[in-house]
Amino acid sequence: MSDKLQVLARTIKKYEKIAIAFSGGVDSSFLSAMAKKHCPSVLAITVTSEFQSQKEADNAVSMARALSLCHLTVHARVLDDPKIVENTRDRCYFCKKALFSLLKTTALAHGFHTIAHGANLDDLNDYRPGFRAAREMGVIAPLIEAELTKAEIRTFSRDLGLGTWDMPSQSCLATRIPYGDKLSKDKLAMVENGENVLFDLGFRSGRIRCHGEVARIELAPKDLDLLLEEKMRRALVGKIKQAGFKYVSADLEGYVRGSMNRSFHNSEIVKDI
Repeated sequence: MSDKLQVLARTIKKYEKIAIAFSGGVDSSFLSAMAKKHCPSVLAITVTSEFQSQKEADNAVSMARALSLCHLTVHARVLDDPKIVENTRDRCYFCKKALFSLLKTTALAHGFHTIAHGANLDDLNDYRPGFRAAREMGVIAPLIEAELTKAEIRTFSRDLGLGTWDMPSQSCLATRIPYGDKLSKDKLAMVENGENVLFDLGFRSGRIRCHGEVARIELAPKDLDLLLEEKMRRALVGKIKQAGFKYVSADLEGYVRGSMNRSFHNSEIVKDI
């Protein structure tokens, strides 16, 4: 076992019971698999909201079943909170505070006092105000404590036989909408439906950034050539317009994780959790 996995195992073994914020993605699935191995009692809790696509919600249920986890799903009405709807630069803080609060209430109701989330070391290099909410709510981050990067988590997940090892990264639908643009169910639905188009057409990873009536498509650079194919271009444009957009553009830079955070200086990146 690698040194980092040993650190992770020791961290998990400190607790008799752990509740895990479970999205069914790469990080939370790996953390849950390790917790199941090293902790007597594990509860996976998925908090759904208007910011999560139906595909991701369904995947969380499937992954929990595949890992034989004790699993609960609860729903948070995030668009009922004006501070979240305003979509300021602290939106993620207010949203995570609401989600972790519901997570904590659910965990405590089932006798779990230790709550963990799957943040990894790479997450510290982006603007993540949600980490402040996690810290305030007492939610621990064992993967960061073990200094595990995303690439390492993928490698260890593959070694464990987890089907999530090569899954594209997930993020909430609100990250597709620029700060300052108010959030709404209609905008989120446009984004979700637009990204479903990408996946249905065979693009495994990609984002639809919503700039009013304009859909800015970010794809992996290797997939950009597909947009030059006339049949693909026509199908993509037509279906994304059907999703509610009037204009369809492709970002020649390709998919960039956290591209909506470029307006912030490096000094504003959250370094602590």
